[in-house]
Amino acid sequence: MLNILSLIGNTPLVQLNRIGDGLPYPIFAKCEFLNPGGSVKDRIAQAIVNHAEKAGQLKPGDTLIEATAGNTGIGLALMAVQRGYKLVCVMPEKMSLDKRQALASLGAKVVVTPNAPLADDNNFRQVAKRLAIENGWFNTQQFSHHANPQIHFDTTGPEILQQCNGQIGAFVTGVGTGGTITGVGRYLKQHVPNVKIILADPIGSRLAHLCNPALPDVDSSYLVEGIGGSAAPDNFDLSVVDDVEQISDEESFATARRLILEEGLLCGGSTGTNIAAALRVALYPDCTGPVVTIICDSWDRYFTQPWLKEVCK
Repeated sequence: MLNILSLIGNTPLVQLNRIGDGLPYPIFAKCEFLNPGGSVKDRIAQAIVNHAEKAGQLKPGDTLIEATAGNTGIGLALMAVQRGYKLVCVMPEKMSLDKRQALASLGAKVVVTPNAPLADDNNFRQVAKRLAIENGWFNTQQFSHHANPQIHFDTTGPEILQQCNGQIGAFVTGVGTGGTITGVGRYLKQHVPNVKIILADPIGSRLAHLCNPALPDVDSSYLVEGIGGSAAPDNFDLSVVDDVEQISDEESFATARRLILEEGLLCGGSTGTNIAAALRVALYPDCTGPVVTIICDSWDRYFTQPWLKEVCK
């Protein structure tokens, strides 16, 4: 039976004709914001729930719980609506009010936690784990569930390679759970031996250092939502990364605003991180072809954030 979930995946790839003008190689962006839930995370939400159902871990009326920056929560909310589940989303307080309101509108219960490091009991992932145990809820565990990178290996990677007609020099993306860079990276490296996989990481995140110990070991706050962190998620295969580009909040948000105003692509801040890094990668002396990156989500979940209000000035 066809429903909204059948529209997940097979998103278009578009060239950045203005922002990428004059570069040695074109930059292509995969429009994951055109998934029905508005983000790349629809893919993993569907994959994790499908896996749990096939394994007999879920029955109608059960409660799902996830620690989320918002996008996986929205994808899970679509699954919950379609499959008859309840949903609890645990979010750090730095995430936008827009995301909280969207989740609540979809029927999810939203629990907001302090912006605490992973080792802290108040960290959103720790709170979700604790609530799942205490209440007998099903923890979808996007940061460690193997269906996450697998769905990107099975779908996102092949889509990109087909859309590029097999010609790709580099794939660039940030890391939230690690599923996209791991799954796509593994797939592309199997089929395009010379492809470069580049981590786009916010300045303040430790992931850059973990991938390249020559970079400073810094763990500090930053404003970009949904990517970076103090520790590598279980789903992040660091060995797939060839190089790292560190991007400041200012550059991320300025690039996102450019994408909106110059390309008409209605994106969020983490997409700005990806595009800013891709612009650098296209200038690498050893880049051998087009650079592909991800438009992670849409601007509708950032309307209340100061960086997006700048567009209206």
